[in-house]
Amino acid sequence: MRPERRQSPDTTGLLLLLTTVIGWGVNWPAMKLLLEQVPPFSIRAITAVAGVALLALIAVWRGESLAVPRALVPRLVLASLLNVTAWMGLATFSLLWLAAGEATIVCYTMPVWASIFAWLVLGEAITARRMVALAIGFTGLAVLVLGNGIEAGLQKLPGAAFALSAAVLFSLGTVITKRWPVALPPAAQVAWQTGIGCAPLLACALLFERVDFADLSGRSWLLLFYGGIGPLGLCYLAWFAALRRLPASAAAAGTLLTPVVGVATAAVFLGEPLGARELIALSLTISGVVLAIRG
Repeated sequence: MRPERRQSPDTTGLLLLLTTVIGWGVNWPAMKLLLEQVPPFSIRAITAVAGVALLALIAVWRGESLAVPRALVPRLVLASLLNVTAWMGLATFSLLWLAAGEATIVCYTMPVWASIFAWLVLGEAITARRMVALAIGFTGLAVLVLGNGIEAGLQKLPGAAFALSAAVLFSLGTVITKRWPVALPPAAQVAWQTGIGCAPLLACALLFERVDFADLSGRSWLLLFYGGIGPLGLCYLAWFAALRRLPASAAAAGTLLTPVVGVATAAVFLGEPLGARELIALSLTISGVVLAIRG
């Protein structure tokens, strides 16, 4: 009897996953820098224009249909509001109170909340491991927010609430999309979700914010260009391509590198602290997420 050959990992899939993780992670300090000159709603609205245009062009180039069957419209709108409007809007607002590294850690508790919604929506068993994962995740958040004292923690509380809400709603959107899939081609699906999801953010930007484009620095224009073309455009395509080549569990585990990249790049480019509090919170959060994924 021949010994079973172990399947080697897909190198292209791993490279696509690494590209996605780095692009998403670097975007957190990039947005923090942008907030010095561009208000939150406008950041997402401007980058969405570039991202949607790129994705639509790629969809057409790949021969993907941009038509949406009428029966899928309610699902598409709901997924867009949860996965894009809530995620992008709330996560960006959290940066007004939190450091980029802190916001990254809180937002990437998503798999922990997804395991809870999977129990409520999909009927998946809520195991003891997942309950432990939830407890560990809360402990990581407590260390992050209260690690410098209660007074400092209260100042960060609004940002933590925005980031946590973004994570919870995105997780709900993920589970709902799994329960009621939006069966569209990859590039077309992301283009539609980004476009629909950013429409409310664009409306808020036009109503409540004002951007003097003539006063924007070259750095801000470069970061806006990066935010639209990279994290909103190419990274999503790389993510879908990685999912086709890698096991779902491996892809989910790979995203755990995103907060690590976010915290590290924020320390390098923004000079944010990277001490015991941040490292303990990051370790606890990742541990909770790992348990949730394996739970």
